[in-house]
Amino acid sequence: MEHDEFIGRVQQQGRLSSMGDAERACQATLETLGERVPEGLADNIAVQLPREIAGHLRRTEARERSGTHVQFGQGDFISRVAERAGVGDDRAAYIARAVLDALHAATEGGLMAKVTETLPADLREYVTPAPEPGSWAYGKR
Repeated sequence: MEHDEFIGRVQQQGRLSSMGDAERACQATLETLGERVPEGLADNIAVQLPREIAGHLRRTEARERSGTHVQFGQGDFISRVAERAGVGDDRAAYIARAVLDALHAATEGGLMAKVTETLPADLREYVTPAPEPGSWAYGKR
């Protein structure tokens, strides 16, 4: 997936007013995800993304300090995204979902299944793709 396609998908699904807002949502979400998943897994995901987007997964303070991922659940994940994106927690949950859905669409080889395995149950819903409108599962979340 190309950069503009990824950002456009986030902008549309996240109902963001500009490409810049979608870029900020991607940066906030992917930096937070990069803190949460093991470094090797983050690197495996990053190589499948456009360079500009991949850097967000690799640019985390926690990894720079310790070389490992940080353990935290859904509440902390959303709070970190909110702080980085400059939005409230409800909006952060919505944009994080949009970014992670785009990430799922952009990766291959079961990488997102591996991400899911590393996360606590309360965070797994964010890395499981949202049902498409018109599908039988749409609206069940």
